[in-house]
Amino acid sequence: MSDYAKRIIPCLDVKNGRVVKGVNFMGLRDAGNPVEIAKRYNKEGADEIAFLDITASYENRATIVDIVAQVAKEVFIPLTVGGGINKVDDISKLLNVGCDKISINTSAVLNPNLINDASEKFGRQCIIVAIDVKKVDDSSYHVFINGGRKDTGIDALIWAKEVYNRGAGEILLTSMDKDGSKSGFELNITSKISSLVDIPIIASGGAGSMQDIKEVFKCGANAALAASIFHFKEIDIIQLKKYLLEHNIKTRI
Repeated sequence: MSDYAKRIIPCLDVKNGRVVKGVNFMGLRDAGNPVEIAKRYNKEGADEIAFLDITASYENRATIVDIVAQVAKEVFIPLTVGGGINKVDDISKLLNVGCDKISINTSAVLNPNLINDASEKFGRQCIIVAIDVKKVDDSSYHVFINGGRKDTGIDALIWAKEVYNRGAGEILLTSMDKDGSKSGFELNITSKISSLVDIPIIASGGAGSMQDIKEVFKCGANAALAASIFHFKEIDIIQLKKYLLEHNIKTRI
């Protein structure tokens, strides 16, 4: 996987139709209108955009398809959508309104066959399995679902291998311990999962500086996903890409 250009992916966490940002999945604050923010990232040189309807699974409802359709009309880079996707039909609806990839998390844990079915029907390349992990002791990490509210007791490494075998095209790996902390990515679990599976790993949770993003790429991630550093204009995407190129990390400008 290392020959590909590394990707920078701003993430829109959406709740009640607005982009929000929290710390460790809690204390959400408003960051703006998803359509306007997506348009801005399209202009600013992002490689892709992720749109996560963060309360859909917890509230047991479908993804907000109308907002996804509005965002898809405005952006010309790949758009990934996640949250509240429970069946193959939900994926069809989202792909039909213009999203390029879908991300499944809770529904994949509750019904692992969804990964196989989706991958067979739509192609592996557009199926991302999101894995929210939390360190439970010195050496192990558990998978959490329902927006980080429920510990499944499943070991993250075992689950990563299973989703790969079932047909996931990428893994979106979020460290709940690092989420919103700006203290750097969780390099240990990122490195372990990167070396375990032969599909791209999107690292998420903890980006605070250009150096943090450089480090996560050095330890095996193929893409870096971040929210607040981009939403609140702390880091400019083009400047970040120039910095990465200076450090011999291949990226697209």
